[in-house]
Amino acid sequence: MADDVGAEDGRAATGSDRSAEQRAHQRGRPVDERRFYHYTLIVVAIAVSGAVAVGVWLPFDYSADLLWIGLALAAGFVIAEQLAINVDVRSGISWTISFTEIPLVIGLMVGPFEVVLAAHLVAGVGTLIARKVSGRVLYNTGVMTIEITVAFAMAGLVAALTGPVGTQWLAAFVGTVSAPVASTILALCAVWVLRRRMRAGTGLRLMGRVLVVGFINAAVGLSAYLIVTDVQYAWPLVFAVALGLAALYWAYSGLLREQRDLEALTDVSLMVARSGRHAAAKPAGDRDDLAHEFAASEWFTLAERIKDQLSARRIVLRLRLDGPEGTHTVVAGDPVPPAGKGHLDDSIVRLPGTHARLFRGSDATEDVGAALRARGADEVLVVPLRSANQLLGVLEAHDRLSRWRGFGSADIQLIGTMAAHLATALDNRRLMATLRHDAYHDPLTGLLNRPGFCQVARGTLEEQAGTVVVRVDLDVFSTVSDALGYAWADRMLVVAGRRMRDVLGSLVPVARLEGASFAALLTECEQTEARTIAERLRAELSAPYAVDKLTVEANASVGYASIDVEESPSQVDINGLLQRADVAVRATRSGEEVRGYVPSMGQIFMRRFQLVTQLRQALENGEVSVHYQPKVSLPSRHVRGVEALVRWEHPEFGKLHPDEFVPAIEAAGLIGALTSFVLDEALARVRRWLDEGLRISVAVNLSVRTLLDAEFPEQVAAALERFAVPPELLTLELTESGVMSNPQRALPVLRELHALGVVLAVDDFGTGYSSLAYLRQLPVDEVKIDKSFVLGMGTDLGDLAVVRSIVELGHSLGLTVVAEGVEEDVARDQLESMGCDVAQGYLISRPLSERRLEAWLHARTTRAVDRQSEDVLTLLN
Repeated sequence: MADDVGAEDGRAATGSDRSAEQRAHQRGRPVDERRFYHYTLIVVAIAVSGAVAVGVWLPFDYSADLLWIGLALAAGFVIAEQLAINVDVRSGISWTISFTEIPLVIGLMVGPFEVVLAAHLVAGVGTLIARKVSGRVLYNTGVMTIEITVAFAMAGLVAALTGPVGTQWLAAFVGTVSAPVASTILALCAVWVLRRRMRAGTGLRLMGRVLVVGFINAAVGLSAYLIVTDVQYAWPLVFAVALGLAALYWAYSGLLREQRDLEALTDVSLMVARSGRHAAAKPAGDRDDLAHEFAASEWFTLAERIKDQLSARRIVLRLRLDGPEGTHTVVAGDPVPPAGKGHLDDSIVRLPGTHARLFRGSDATEDVGAALRARGADEVLVVPLRSANQLLGVLEAHDRLSRWRGFGSADIQLIGTMAAHLATALDNRRLMATLRHDAYHDPLTGLLNRPGFCQVARGTLEEQAGTVVVRVDLDVFSTVSDALGYAWADRMLVVAGRRMRDVLGSLVPVARLEGASFAALLTECEQTEARTIAERLRAELSAPYAVDKLTVEANASVGYASIDVEESPSQVDINGLLQRADVAVRATRSGEEVRGYVPSMGQIFMRRFQLVTQLRQALENGEVSVHYQPKVSLPSRHVRGVEALVRWEHPEFGKLHPDEFVPAIEAAGLIGALTSFVLDEALARVRRWLDEGLRISVAVNLSVRTLLDAEFPEQVAAALERFAVPPELLTLELTESGVMSNPQRALPVLRELHALGVVLAVDDFGTGYSSLAYLRQLPVDEVKIDKSFVLGMGTDLGDLAVVRSIVELGHSLGLTVVAEGVEEDVARDQLESMGCDVAQGYLISRPLSERRLEAWLHARTTRAVDRQSEDVLTLLN
């Protein structure tokens, strides 16, 4: 048995950028080579000294048969090496089951030290030279010499200790077993010299296997010799036993190889998975794509693991990534020659399919030979990394580090399987990068959205002083939306986002919060500087906007807020700063267009406090009312139902938008009273329609706190019974984020509501971070496509694709699909062609009070009897 150690150590480099860690690796390579060279000299010196000492100690037997004994032993060593079974242990270390113990134990029985040593060196060195493995001849010559020297030294020592009572075979047996142990110790020392990692347990297991194999080989060889010399015509039996032993070793090596291959595949999969988790855990950024997530150290570690398993001199991983940096190249092992650093453009990497191929210089075509020479390699294993529709990269393995063989069929199969895992992981990583980007970015402007902005800001608040949040509101947005439509207003938003980026630069986090509200995060910024930047933003965003052939005059309100001197970052979170900046923006309505937050502006919170305390009185006094927005079936145009929307006409503050009072009421824990009021009003309206012979359903929105109320299903059941309304005429709309805030409590409530027969709908579908993952878990009957996608699908193919996907997904799960925000005939026709079930939006009607809804139904619909003999209202064209 022999161990093979290579002097090469793995290195890495990228095609466009080289990290400090990689440069350190490159600087360390000559050091490792010098260390191994010095170690080789030490091994050779020990070998020569030991051989001389043993040669002097053991007497030389001048026999006439020495020539034939030497030739026979040399032939035996050659045959043993040819039948060797190679098992890779670590990069540069090969455990070779070579049966050399069999001729060695016979040599200890019949030949002197010098003859056995010469036979072993002639056979071993000759095999190395014949196989053109010249880089480690000196080291391996020293190892071979030490093996024979240790074998004879141990045999002589045992013979000396046992004296006349000892037997020659016992000394030969002990000496033979000690030879592979010595070579294994040298190999482990080489690992330490090269500073490669090997656990103590791995070294002990390796030593144990060496002892087992050496013991078996020595026993078989010694037994065969004794049987053949003492029993006539016994050699066929010995030959049969030898064949059986070889078959056993071959099967054992195959099992070890399969075990190591499985371990390598597991390691590669775990490395890529960890890399994907690290990428997913990275904070959101404005330039958040796979190319900018590229971490050379992660891919270098993975390439090193592949190099270890294949025992290759070099692994080259070429990754084709999106972004300005293009292709990245990672190299583990010898640096690639300058001529071989090209991208995916030569005859080796331009390969169809996904299976691995092996190229050797001895049988290569002219163009393949040129590619091999450019890489400085004699043989190359190459496999493309492909997704379903594109080339993601190429994995190459150059020159196997083994003194006995090159790449084989097992290596081809292994690298192909690794490449398949890697390609799938790369494709999933791209998908994860896309999903994360979409989760943290506004699809219209490409800026951060509110969750992305908050994630970036949290880290900044902990690390940076002088943090300022600037908030900008475009006052003209709603006017443009009403006059020209959302498509033109969206164009204004895109231009506004671009102007903010031009003013602040690419490194400042900028977000579109909602509607026409933007935010920016400034760091290490004084109050005077923040004021200057805010004024520049206001001036830039208030400049006229060219919308088609029109020029729209705009006005921007800017507010900013920072952490007070007496506060620490731990006392104020990003939501608090955004809230303060929002208060500052609202304060600009008094005339000043740029305002910084001051504590006196906290009166706005007093107003919210007033609204919370006055809610119950407002419900009793009739200040709170319910408006209804119709929903129409497609394509029949039947009025399917209405959505109940709460409104508050405050005697002091005037008309209040739900966004102004609902969050405060919800936070105060009074949302239950408001929900009960809306539910009763809506069911009373349905009851009156039923009395008129009409089956029109009503939808009521649920808040997060309502979903967490275990008694809410009983309240719904009681209300349905009180108004005698069938449960299928009540739809309860819930947001995905509301369910996912506490799914353990929300899901049981939803299941109880579903058991009542109430229709459950997911509102604003498509905007949640886990819509597809959790939709099947929710006991829902319909999904409502968020109006942002519906409004944008006329001009944005991405929004159109999202809407189509949601419709198909909903139908595949047996759900009714409702589209909000339908404002144009084109949008309605597109939804109808997709198979969308229900439409809702300004094209049909705005939210109306109960009196105006009745007038709308009389003016805009006609009453008829459908196939089920029920009265239905059909929208007039």
